[in-house]
Amino acid sequence: MSEEHRGIWPILYAFFDGFGMLDRGAMRAQVEACVGFGAHGMAALGLATEVSKLTPEERRRVMSWLAEDLNGRLPFAITVFGATQTEQIEQVRAAADLGAAWVILQPPQGARGASEGELMRFFASVVKVSPIPVGLQNAPQYLGSGLSDDSLMRLARDNPQFRYLKGEGPALSIADTIMATGGALSVFNGRGGLELPDNHRAGCAGLIPAPECADVQVRIWEAMDDGREEEAERLYAQILPLVTFLMQSVDQFLCYGKRLTARRLGIQEVHDRAPAQAPTEAGIAAMERYGRGLEGFG
Repeated sequence: MSEEHRGIWPILYAFFDGFGMLDRGAMRAQVEACVGFGAHGMAALGLATEVSKLTPEERRRVMSWLAEDLNGRLPFAITVFGATQTEQIEQVRAAADLGAAWVILQPPQGARGASEGELMRFFASVVKVSPIPVGLQNAPQYLGSGLSDDSLMRLARDNPQFRYLKGEGPALSIADTIMATGGALSVFNGRGGLELPDNHRAGCAGLIPAPECADVQVRIWEAMDDGREEEAERLYAQILPLVTFLMQSVDQFLCYGKRLTARRLGIQEVHDRAPAQAPTEAGIAAMERYGRGLEGFG
């Protein structure tokens, strides 16, 4: 398994201003916070960044802002969103031009129900021309389609630039994938950091959570790296109720995870872009209970 990139790579939320435009200051504030948290890398344009709600121009803007704000301080990965090979290849090249360390391909829009053969051909056509290493987001429960472990192995064998996998599953199933692919891929998991210590034990290269408690997640990961498992489990127990609350659904994660992040960063207002889950008094109260104890959270 490649050890080139490991650890906690927070992925940006998309913050919007009162006019419905991307909020430049809020996007920069997330980057500065994650650098200060000791993150090992960063990411953008996945589910947390609400990529499907962004225009092509806005996606390019998020990539450019992330590269500008990091200014070489951390490596970064970009999730590639697009319906055609041409569209995804253009985004891969744009990410490479901005200095991305790797890209994460999603199944093409409209691919729900596509056969594994069709997905394999699509991914291979993009991977073959990528100037930087490539990962796949293999999350059929969220994206509607994905590849089996056998197909992942065949794709990796035939395409040396395919080096990473972004999963969205339980640690046990991720461990099975790592075993089945024989270490051919560096596997990152998501799910907001659920089962973080067990993902480390399973052999994950890292996790790609959102920023709301990434500082604690960095400490957990580094404690696991150092063999301080009791400390890691103690820290994980502190954030587990919060992560469990957020990960009830993607909509709930976006609604309250973004608001918790805003509170920690001193961002006064959160504006949603429809369609979006609206916060409720009960939801805000739960967020406040579970977020209590995080530095900077009121």
